[in-house]
Amino acid sequence: MPAPSGFSYQQEGETVAIYHHGRRATVLRGAPAERFLTDVERRDPQELMARATGNYKRGNERAGKRSPKRGDARRR
Repeated sequence: MPAPSGFSYQQEGETVAIYHHGRRATVLRGAPAERFLTDVERRDPQELMARATGNYKRGNERAGKRSPKRGDARRR
């Protein structure tokens, strides 16, 4: 799965606005905004922003439906 890209963020007072390809994707306020600002210095900012917007599960969603680990794995 490719690494997330195209994200940017801007701190606006006590809030953090996260953008994806120039469009506002989400706004973090309060404790989540503070946690994001401390984590962004230590971890991959693109991954953090993808997780904050919910845009991080791409490409592997269907694999679980075909997985033999599921008890009812689409028996035919």
